[in-house]
Amino acid sequence: MRLKFTVNGQPHEADDVWEGESLLYVLRERLGLPGSKNACEQGECGSCTVYVDGVPACACLVAAGQAEGREVRTVEGLADGERLDPVQEAFVEAGAVQCGFCTPGLLVQTHDLLERTPEPSDAEIRESLAGNLCRCTGYEKIMDAVRLAAQRKARA
Repeated sequence: MRLKFTVNGQPHEADDVWEGESLLYVLRERLGLPGSKNACEQGECGSCTVYVDGVPACACLVAAGQAEGREVRTVEGLADGERLDPVQEAFVEAGAVQCGFCTPGLLVQTHDLLERTPEPSDAEIRESLAGNLCRCTGYEKIMDAVRLAAQRKARA
């Protein structure tokens, strides 16, 4: 089937998409957007989190055909050209990026949290990020990054 949808504000088409193909596969392998990571393929780790029509979703669980006519925003779409989103900057500055496998999902989920709750409590941060697994950081640097991003957005 031919898939037509918008990715990071640009119209895209993918031909010969198999019905059971995941949105994650289409983004990474057909469109060359490697930001969203393929880790568990079961929606358990959050590394493939993207926005679908403004709502965070695990791209590994979304059948490609479900994206037809929809708006998808990946971690690459958070940046404004070469300028990183404040959330991305905060993760770098706080040292919350280590191996980088979980980072794309954490960035999208943090971005969504701060859009909904500009000044989240630690409990709200933990709840929002609960579906994103990280094996490197111990989460404290991630918490620091979310707090830093929230402070910066509040000042802006």
